[in-house]
Amino acid sequence: MRINRLPSSGHTTPSPPASPRRSPRYRHGRGKPGGRFTPVGPPGRANLAHRLAWLFLSVLLRRQGIFLFAPLIYISGMLLYMGTVSFDVVPVIKHRPAPGSVYRSPQVYAKLKPEMDADNSSSDAISTIWKASHKGVEWKPCVKRSSGELPESNGYISVEANGGLNQQRISICNAVAVAGYLNATLVIPNFHYHSIWRDPSKFRDIYDEDYFTSVLQNDVRVVNKIPEYIMERFDHNMSNVYNFRVKAWSPIQFYKDEVLPKLLEERLIRISPFANRLSFDAPPAVQRLRCLANYEALRFSSPILTMGETLVARMKERSVNHGGKYISVHLRFEEDMVAFSCCVFDGGEREKEDMKEARERGWKGKFTKPGRVIRPGAIRINGKCPLTPLEVGLMLRGMGFDKNTYIFLASGKIYNAEKTMAPLIEMFPNLQTKEMLASEEELAPFKNFSSRMAAVDYTVCLHSEVFVTTQGGNFPHFLMGHRRYLYGGHSKTIRPDKRKLALLFDNPNIGWRSFKRQMLSMRSHSDSKGYELKRPSDSPYTFPCPDCMCRANKSNAT
Repeated sequence: MRINRLPSSGHTTPSPPASPRRSPRYRHGRGKPGGRFTPVGPPGRANLAHRLAWLFLSVLLRRQGIFLFAPLIYISGMLLYMGTVSFDVVPVIKHRPAPGSVYRSPQVYAKLKPEMDADNSSSDAISTIWKASHKGVEWKPCVKRSSGELPESNGYISVEANGGLNQQRISICNAVAVAGYLNATLVIPNFHYHSIWRDPSKFRDIYDEDYFTSVLQNDVRVVNKIPEYIMERFDHNMSNVYNFRVKAWSPIQFYKDEVLPKLLEERLIRISPFANRLSFDAPPAVQRLRCLANYEALRFSSPILTMGETLVARMKERSVNHGGKYISVHLRFEEDMVAFSCCVFDGGEREKEDMKEARERGWKGKFTKPGRVIRPGAIRINGKCPLTPLEVGLMLRGMGFDKNTYIFLASGKIYNAEKTMAPLIEMFPNLQTKEMLASEEELAPFKNFSSRMAAVDYTVCLHSEVFVTTQGGNFPHFLMGHRRYLYGGHSKTIRPDKRKLALLFDNPNIGWRSFKRQMLSMRSHSDSKGYELKRPSDSPYTFPCPDCMCRANKSNAT
């Protein structure tokens, strides 16, 4: 008797003699109980299923061409199977919001507050921040005015400055540069009445018009009125004057090639609207005129300048225990800013309705166009949501500014201020605004004019020890450049990494020491970016070096 020594199912019975090969059809039909092809399991339905399966396989083996359709048969079978067979347990896939996409800052504040209030580990940041100045060189203003008389004018250019205070400022400075380059006479810019800012102020209400004209007199002719003999040609109607629709960021060459010929022909042209209609990448002669207009010629009108300087003096008096040093914060949490950002905070249905109404009021139809999808979570992760007052307070405390620090808050009307401002005031009880520093009578001439109020804020921020920007925009960009121009090229500005903040404020379990370490690192990064050289596509209004400022030996700097 031969013993099978090959691996088997575990049985040690002798191997049967080899059987002749048979068709699966016959093999299946002759299977014996317990044999090779006998299905194992309960009778009935399982037996029937196996019999049908073997029948199907036998057909496939005989008709091999059908294998071409195997994928289709497989997919059809799976669909049928999944549609007819039920499972006792069905996996549930839960959607979890992406890290940083939800506003969890109130929970973070509640977690950090006890440790934050007990932290007396270091001196206040305002006494040490950026104490060591940058080595090597200093920067100093070097914008030169021209001398001598101007050649005969090629005609008059009238522009319409649109937007808020600092967008209008861009228009003014660019208009000076274009007029000077084309040897044209600039008509004092007209301010467009904006549906958001609703400020009817004229140039003279915000800026010292006589001073502006005087500073530019040897570089660009500036008049506040077009001569009668010119207006007669257009029936004293500005709508009859040819208006150029200039593309945004057009090169200066465009004005020479396209605008100048029309100017010589008509003697008077309009450019409306005019904000951002000149490229930042321009020849030195154009940049010099921009610098001259922005940093030297544009001075606020006497009422605004007096009010601003008064508030600066009061801030220094209040912060005398800190050497008269205070920090300024530009907080963009007004209703229009929150609405435009499309971010969601913790105001529930009331906030949702308020923002919906504000969007339709300010930008009718812009946010309800067919196909427009708004993803608040994605906006927050990308660092595009305005920081709330609570988040600003947490950030500054983490950066080492203690609760005794004096803060000047530059802002319009804060959305839901009674609720949203409470934690910031709790963290910084010495916080001040222009409304807190000045009486109602003092602010009355500015109260209903958003640009004039913004100009007062601008002045107080300009002279602060540190400026903190929270949302971007023209206001902080102009301030950063102006502060660089005044303070040796260094801006002393804190620009937070809002993407990183979104992740940190998403973690209610974060500890104070860890949070503070991250904030101090962020502050250090802002310091390292204190002064930066302008790249071709950068704005000279934010980066005055080297177009508006020159290097000087540190020992010779004043």
